[in-house]
Amino acid sequence: MWKKSTRSGANGQCVEVATNLSNIVAVRDTKDNGNGPVLLFTPAEWDAFIGGAKNGEFDR
Repeated sequence: MWKKSTRSGANGQCVEVATNLSNIVAVRDTKDNGNGPVLLFTPAEWDAFIGGAKNGEFDR
């Protein structure tokens, strides 16, 4: 099941994440209407990314 952030707007340019897959977290861009590429991460990789984002590691 794909989910998008509750902070996403209604303009259709969002990122969706599927976390209900076995040992995989999938990420895609909604502007491709579900037909574009999908990035795959392990749960540990995804957790590290989310943790880094929350800690400001990707801020400019």
